Amino acid sequence: MTPRTTPRMTLTAAVLDAPDARELALFYQRLLGWPIDDDEPGWVTLRPPGGGTGLSFQTEKRYERPVWPAAPGEQQMMLHLDIEVDDLGTAGAHAVEAGATLAGHQPQDDVRVYLDPAGHPFCLWIRTGRPAPW
Repeated sequence: MTPRTTPRMTLTAAVLDAPDARELALFYQRLLGWPIDDDEPGWVTLRPPGGGTGLSFQTEKRYERPVWPAAPGEQQMMLHLDIEVDDLGTAGAHAVEAGATLAGHQPQDDVRVYLDPAGHPFCLWIRTGRPAPW
């Protein structure tokens, strides 16, 4: 029997739905400083300057804002982004200036949860010598 091989696969982007793809992409461009790689009606992709996996944004006309923390009967998040930073205070102020909102519930001292303009939670975290928050 011939061993089965896994086909080559490359993760090119994580995709976030939003009521307006371009508006959300511009928020993440301000937050991360990444340039726009693809900009079409209803679809925008940002890529890190050194290459690698990007973030894409897709307009979804029936988009519903997620609720965080999760609540029964409410739209739950499907994913969140973890962004390592050097300083939570400085990075948090930058996130708010870019258009984020600090979430009301903060589960850990070395992690800050923010909501992007479309309501997607994302975490800013600092390395403290223990494993990453995930």
